[in-house]
Amino acid sequence: MNKILIVLILGLVTLSCSKNKIEKKGFQVNEITEDESGQKIVGLQIDSLKLETQPKSVLLTFNDAHRLTPIYKVNYDKKTKKPWTGSIGYHNSWDYDPEEGNNWNRNFMPGFEAIYGYNFVNVSHYNNETKTENKLFKKPVLIKNLYYPAFSKDTLNYEAPVKREFYMVSVYDEDTNKDGFINVKDLRRFYHFNINGLDKKAFIPQDYSALSSEYDWANDYMYVFAKKDTNQNGQAESNEPTEIFWIDLKNPENFGKHYNAK
Repeated sequence: MNKILIVLILGLVTLSCSKNKIEKKGFQVNEITEDESGQKIVGLQIDSLKLETQPKSVLLTFNDAHRLTPIYKVNYDKKTKKPWTGSIGYHNSWDYDPEEGNNWNRNFMPGFEAIYGYNFVNVSHYNNETKTENKLFKKPVLIKNLYYPAFSKDTLNYEAPVKREFYMVSVYDEDTNKDGFINVKDLRRFYHFNINGLDKKAFIPQDYSALSSEYDWANDYMYVFAKKDTNQNGQAESNEPTEIFWIDLKNPENFGKHYNAK
C-alpha cells in the first residue's frame, strides 16, 4: 500500500447538500404557520415527536453479545398512499493490500463496517447476554452514517483480528438553522458510544459541522474535516473555515484537533 492517508467518502463532501428534494425535507420538529403575508413562522417545538418507524435487519458485530438494528422512518407515497422505507446501504473500501498485512474484507475501515440510508432515524442495541435493549438516541434523529465493529476478522499492519469496542455515528440531531425541520441543512454532529450503546460523547464541538474524513492506516487514526459555524446561523457555509480533528481508533477517548484555521 503506497498511500498512508486513505480518503473515505462520508457522503458529506458538498456543502450545498444533496439535490435530492426528499433528502432535504427531513422531518418536522416545530410547529410551522404562516402570517398574513404568507411568510413562514416557526413556532414551538413539537413536544411529542412520534414518527412511524420500522426496523431493518439485524447487524452482526465482532462481539457476539452485541447486535444492532437500524430504525427507519416510514414514508407514504403521495399518489398511492402506500408505505415505504429507505434501505440499508453499505460503504465499502477497496484500498488495501493483504501482502502488506492489511485485509479489511472490503469494510469501510479495518474493524468497522459503515451503513447509511434514507430517513435512518435511530439505532437499537441489543445485548444477547443480559437480554436488554436500548436506543442510541432518546428521540428520532437523522443519521447519515453508522460505524460499528465488523463481524469479519480484519487485519491491520499484520495484526489480527482488529477488534473495535465502540460505535460512531454522524448525525443531524438538532434543528440548528431554526427552519422547523431536522435535515441535511443543519449542522452535522459526530459522536461515539461505548459497546453497550451508551455514554454518548462528541468527537467535534457542537458549533462545527462534519464534512468528510480520511483514514491513516499507519497510525490507525481517523481525521474528520469540519466547518466551524462562525456566524452562528446553524448551517455550514463555503466561506466558513474548515478545520481537522483526529481520532485514535484504538482508543476513542483519545482525540483532538489536528489543524486549526487562522
